[in-house]
Amino acid sequence: MAEYVLVAGAWLGAWAWDDVVPELRAAGHGAHPLTLSGLADKRGVPAGQQTHVRDIVDEIEHRGLRDVVLVGHSYSGIPVGQAAERIGDRLARLVFVDASVPVDGEPFVASWPEGRSIVEASCAAHDGFWAPPTAADCAGQGLTDEQITRFVSGATPHPGATLTEPAALARPLGALPATYVKCLLDGTEPSPDAARLLTSDRWRLVEMDTGHWPMFSQAHELSRILLDAAAR
Repeated sequence: MAEYVLVAGAWLGAWAWDDVVPELRAAGHGAHPLTLSGLADKRGVPAGQQTHVRDIVDEIEHRGLRDVVLVGHSYSGIPVGQAAERIGDRLARLVFVDASVPVDGEPFVASWPEGRSIVEASCAAHDGFWAPPTAADCAGQGLTDEQITRFVSGATPHPGATLTEPAALARPLGALPATYVKCLLDGTEPSPDAARLLTSDRWRLVEMDTGHWPMFSQAHELSRILLDAAAR
């Protein structure tokens, strides 16, 4: 039995995994969706990037989890990748779902062109928080109107400091066993940082014909991929 720890990306909380968790549990595994500090039901809690790393490590240690499949989506690949090396032999496998990957000394905003200026402008206009997407921002990502409404209505502003603080890694992530899930409607190729890690023989690439939020658009298919990751 694996223990899945599921961390959604920017603006989202544990609720984002509601369509995935039942399938993992039905297959006999533990499933632990996690809300990071400052988001969703933890809105208002001060948070930097290392706060989010501690959130993940503390959840695993508090629950005494072993054989952990640690899943990070989008932004959360950054704290998840850092947490993975800190939980030692509790880790069974990493899964990055259309995610950023941490690079030692680099912040999340370094991972795409003009990222820092976009995020900093939004944070300056919203009291230090990155404003959630609008319905229009979700177009072309394989979401139904109902799924877009669910996403937009549940999203909360994201703590800006988590996006601009640098990651801290003690060793290359390529040494850890990992699956990288690329959602093709959000771009056909992994980021250069992820592509470099995928040259490791411990990393595996899986593609999904959907957009950036597959836990909404293709929850069943994503669940199958997560179950397969635990079997490797």
